[in-house]
Amino acid sequence: MFELLGFQISWKELLDIGLVGVVYFYVILLVRGTRAAAIIWGLFVILFVYYTSDVFGLYTLNWLLTNFLSSIFLIIVILFQRDIRKGLAQMGAGRFWRKNDFKIAVIDEICSAMDSMARRKIGALVVIQKNVPLGDIIEKGVEIDSKITKQLLINIFWPDTPLHDGAVVINSNRIVAASCILPLAQVSTRKSAIGTRHRAALGISEETDVIAIAVSEERGTISVAIGGKLTTSLDIIRLKRVLKNTLS
Repeated sequence: MFELLGFQISWKELLDIGLVGVVYFYVILLVRGTRAAAIIWGLFVILFVYYTSDVFGLYTLNWLLTNFLSSIFLIIVILFQRDIRKGLAQMGAGRFWRKNDFKIAVIDEICSAMDSMARRKIGALVVIQKNVPLGDIIEKGVEIDSKITKQLLINIFWPDTPLHDGAVVINSNRIVAASCILPLAQVSTRKSAIGTRHRAALGISEETDVIAIAVSEERGTISVAIGGKLTTSLDIIRLKRVLKNTLS
């Protein structure tokens, strides 16, 4: 037993409080900067209105919110199904305790290849696997298992070659597969002008913790998708900075 502010607390209660705190901490990490954060704030507003309606005797509103909140757990599952799936996959893959060991030389080869293809307006899509496995996507592509070089990446995406369609998947400093098909993101009207490669980059980054790099063959620009967010018009210096910050 421990005494804290005049209260007797057992080690089990301390452990319980600590575990709850850890769960809340990781939930905040998972939803921070995502659309899930806005939905959570919306739920807090509904709870506040529910409490207020009870205090001021707004019986009809209180009855409606009572019936709505009675199914709150089902509503949460429906609203956050993609975020829950992604969070569980990342936790199971060890996102929070594994460290990346990507080599700087490999990052330089990738960036140099992306820059060269952007200048020539050669479309490309490269996915760098981190902690969440991409075995189901790799199996549907063409397995390569090769050292990463600028020349090989350019040859893969060269127009009219057998492997230029689809994405290249990189894992553990090696090219593991090419011509891989990725899930497409459901984009808003404001972003509907982006091409299929960029939608695929966004889609895979929404479902996993990968880094997806897309080169536009129309505009000759480099874009990076991380966590469902697309950053466009990167030059080689900014691309290197992004990859080194997220992989090193």
